[in-house]
Amino acid sequence: MKLAPLHTLPIAAIIFIVYACANPGNPDGGPYDETPPKFVRSTPEPGARNNKKKKIAIEFDEFIKLENAAEKVIISPPQAEMPEVKANGKKVQIEFLDTLKSNTTYTIDFGDAIVDNNEGNPMGNFSYSFSTGESIDSMEVSGVVLNAQDLEPIKGIQVGLHKNINDTAFTKLPFDRISRTDSRGQFIIKGIAPGSYRIYALKDGNQNYIFDSKTEVIAFSDSIIIPSMKPAIKQDTTWNEVDTLKIDTIRSINYTRFIPDNIILRAFKETNNIQYLTKSEREQTNKFSLYFSSKADTLPTIKGLDFDEKDAFIVESNTTNDTIKYWIKDSLMSERDTLTLQLDYLYTDTLGHLVPKRDTLSLMNKISRDKRLAMAKEAMEKKEKERKKRRRKGDTTNIVETKFFNMRIDAPSTMDINRNITINFDEPVYSIDTSAIHIEHKIDTIWKPGRFILMKDSVIPRQYYILSDWKPGHEYKLTIDSTAIKSIYGLHTNKAESLIKVKTLEEYGTLYLNIKGVKGNSYVQLLNSNDGIVREQKVKENGTCDFYFLQPNTKYYIRMFVDSNNNGKWDTGNYAEKIQPEEVFYLPKVWEMKANFEFEENWNVKEFSLDKQKLDEIKKQKPEVAKEIKNRNKERAKKLGLKK
Repeated sequence: MKLAPLHTLPIAAIIFIVYACANPGNPDGGPYDETPPKFVRSTPEPGARNNKKKKIAIEFDEFIKLENAAEKVIISPPQAEMPEVKANGKKVQIEFLDTLKSNTTYTIDFGDAIVDNNEGNPMGNFSYSFSTGESIDSMEVSGVVLNAQDLEPIKGIQVGLHKNINDTAFTKLPFDRISRTDSRGQFIIKGIAPGSYRIYALKDGNQNYIFDSKTEVIAFSDSIIIPSMKPAIKQDTTWNEVDTLKIDTIRSINYTRFIPDNIILRAFKETNNIQYLTKSEREQTNKFSLYFSSKADTLPTIKGLDFDEKDAFIVESNTTNDTIKYWIKDSLMSERDTLTLQLDYLYTDTLGHLVPKRDTLSLMNKISRDKRLAMAKEAMEKKEKERKKRRRKGDTTNIVETKFFNMRIDAPSTMDINRNITINFDEPVYSIDTSAIHIEHKIDTIWKPGRFILMKDSVIPRQYYILSDWKPGHEYKLTIDSTAIKSIYGLHTNKAESLIKVKTLEEYGTLYLNIKGVKGNSYVQLLNSNDGIVREQKVKENGTCDFYFLQPNTKYYIRMFVDSNNNGKWDTGNYAEKIQPEEVFYLPKVWEMKANFEFEENWNVKEFSLDKQKLDEIKKQKPEVAKEIKNRNKERAKKLGLKK
């Protein structure tokens, strides 16, 4: 066919010809590019010695790009000023801004950051090294960093080596070699010279590669790290392309194993013992709060500068005295727009010593008195309008609203055997008339008075419990008469009534644990699917721990901590005193509890390494899926009915 000259063709026809010429190939779009980038050359060449150049260029066989370079690209030794790393066409260009150290091996670990420009096929774990001296170091060490308290993998924390094995190197000097953990908490430190090292993990807040703040998360090993390597053999499996469930071949591959390759670092944040006032606020008219940075042995002292502080407050403090709430007793005093007070407390000075400190605080109401009065007047006028509207409709009922002392009763209609009735109040309690509180026990069809104990919670403010000898399968009735409980502001509770049926023993499951591999005081925690604590039991001297009255059709997990200092709680570590955080173990198993069923489990806490204990399903730090070549041509061939 003879083509007409272009000047005689319509514009639409020209566009059609150009479009057709620009899109050659198969009608289905042709095969996908599934080939990852390949290294071609670099300047200087990989493993170069006596290199003094600060600009590095690495070339590949196709156009590439860098994904998450700031997160994935790791340069060792660490740099005070981060080098510039960028992709340019088929090259990655690196420019060091710091002065290169003499006789030092530099390693640039790209991980899987290098991908091809079109399909995003990853090159895989690619690293590049050079040396400024006569030799290049090639040792490696690897392992994992876990949160010491719950064995969560820690992503993105720095892991570094110090050639200086003095304990103060971690707090005075930057790392000699460095890496960073991935989403599984795993790390590999490369380019290491033979010798002895200390290893640390550091969530470096100020990016100086030094532990110099108690706000930084750290980990340290008690052991000296001595890198070495040895020849090893691993098995490589090739799967059948037709039947992917069948193994085609198994090959033995020789490789160099770098050890240690199983380092486990348990990361923690030290207790902050620096005391200072962080915040003061008057969150509501009749209450203000003081917040301190750390726990204190004593409460601060308050002196009113424009009011009399004597017997002016109900004080509520948490167990560590770092959060303190002050309820103002006098309603006239609480109506004032501003309260000015003198606060005396202990403060940590620049030398780390506790010294007396005095502050003057002005605590202002969030809403001024004039505005509060205006709001109250508006509410009264609205009620009056509603009353007049009802009268016009013939409703002459005079509704008097009574304000009660708010009380929240947790008394479920179906109650577990091992729990009690809970009562919470919004404001402090002034008095309780226990004779106006009644527990009745239904025996046959008759309600009979039952015995009970009213107990105040020793930790949670304004929380009370009603304890009784609850019998499985029986019914009870709680009645609280009106005016039984009075607040410090003169309000009374309204009448309340609850019907309760206690579950039967057959509605529960039981778990018995026989524990080995640990000595000393330990506590086992029963966890839910969110890794939250449901129940806690101390391990008996014979190594057993039993959990009764477990809910059926509920998943339970197990964690244990070793209470080394016998204070009944898990404690963090301290680097200066070389105290590791208390040990934590998970049982790598889940139970879906059954009603009227008993489980018995033998648990050796050292059977699995720490990084293999916590199940993925309750980890909050989920491992990222490794970026792989998409392998879409096989799917394309199947759809087209082609043989590969």
